[in-house]
Amino acid sequence: MKNKIALYLFLLLSATTVLVLSCNKKKLDLSPYTPTEDNYFASEQDFVKGVNGVYAKLSDFYAYNINNYLSPVRLLMGDDITTDGNFSAYESFTFTPTDGVLTNYYTYSYQLINRANTILEKLNTEKGVYITPHLKDYNKGEVLFLRGMTFFNLWNLFGTSPVITQRILDLDHVNSPSSAGTALLDTAISDLKQAAALLPQSWSATDLGRATSNSANGYLGKALVFRATVAKNQQDYADAIAAFNKIQGVSLVNKFTDNFSYAAENNSESLFEYQAGVSATDNVWLTNDFNGPDKTFSAYWGFYNNHWSLYGAPVYIATNKLKKEFETGDPRLTLTMDTATRYIQKYVGNGLDQVTNSGAGSYNNPRILRYADVLLLKAEAILQSGGAIADAVALINQVRQRARNQQPGAVAPADRDIQQTDRSMALSWLMHERFVEFAGEELIRWFDIRRWYLNGSMGVDLTSFDFSTSSTQKVNFQKQYVLLPIPSGEINSNPNVKQNSGY
Repeated sequence: MKNKIALYLFLLLSATTVLVLSCNKKKLDLSPYTPTEDNYFASEQDFVKGVNGVYAKLSDFYAYNINNYLSPVRLLMGDDITTDGNFSAYESFTFTPTDGVLTNYYTYSYQLINRANTILEKLNTEKGVYITPHLKDYNKGEVLFLRGMTFFNLWNLFGTSPVITQRILDLDHVNSPSSAGTALLDTAISDLKQAAALLPQSWSATDLGRATSNSANGYLGKALVFRATVAKNQQDYADAIAAFNKIQGVSLVNKFTDNFSYAAENNSESLFEYQAGVSATDNVWLTNDFNGPDKTFSAYWGFYNNHWSLYGAPVYIATNKLKKEFETGDPRLTLTMDTATRYIQKYVGNGLDQVTNSGAGSYNNPRILRYADVLLLKAEAILQSGGAIADAVALINQVRQRARNQQPGAVAPADRDIQQTDRSMALSWLMHERFVEFAGEELIRWFDIRRWYLNGSMGVDLTSFDFSTSSTQKVNFQKQYVLLPIPSGEINSNPNVKQNSGY
């Protein structure tokens, strides 16, 4: 699928270009020399290319393009990752509405949503183009999944940005209003429910990496757990468990490191990952919205191993707090970090990575949703909804057993007591397990501690929290920091969008 996306993005951009013709009346009836939007979607393969164009937008979140510019948003606001002495605005929560990283993350998100809305509109008006059974449903499910995942992230980051589910075709509809409460999350859940019902459980080998019903049910359950955490809605926990139970044909991989290895992509544990590929030139210094199939679709991990391509930017290292969180003998400690330097080993250590011919890009796919995440979220839903503690502990132990089995003869981490009757103790086990299992993986730790803080009764108070940064400067966390500021460009251009409180 990786090579297909690079070619199809070029074709999609060409196909959706609006051609402005001369006002010479003799030329008004001439056919354009390249496809237009009106005549492009003439075959099911054209629709597949359009769907691939939505996937392709993910490249802007993962490619190198100036040191993977968006990585601070995904990695630096929790207590698992810090920098090597260069205190980031994302560690200190001192970012402002004019911050370029925030602006780009916000912009790329809505560009992906716009692409998704365009394809959904075309799918809804398609008549008789599709020939292959179920392919139209699959394509619609893919686009809904990608849009739902994006709305999920927007809610966790910005909270109140607009919900846009229709294509904007005129100026009367360009200024969508701010959302409120869990509206973004509600929309994500709606999209993911639809996607789960439309998508196949698996694809053929040539389409490996496309979203599946397992991807959608995994993200649906995750979104429901998040909403249940902040809204304290017991039905959401029950619905999350039901969504997780629909996931079939997946399992934890035997080796923890296979979750971060170039040689073990799209494995039995991976429910969705970015398909890092490369064009012939792998021009990592250009974005993929330039017309031409020669740009990059590679990933980037240089911020973890102090690669030359950082050009002096901060290296991301594990916090001392994370290092101390691992139990004695847990193999995941040295597989997650170099204990001497605290350099992260996931994706880059122990021969896991494979760089592209540019020397900066990587073929190693970022794993976006793992089955281990599903198991631990399901355990959390069981505990929080009054389910059997033993059932939740058994799920936690599955993750611990895999970690233990990484090294022959290892006895740690030992199984938790299946006879435990203290629900709060089991919940603390769950919270520990999420910390050490997913350390250094994108949009997990911050999203977790943020929602637990918003819950108000899970023992997480971010205003007195130990973020364990490398700086001697204490993080002065204020409640408004649970939401990032809406970029000033959006505020200035859209009178219906209001700035988040405190910015």
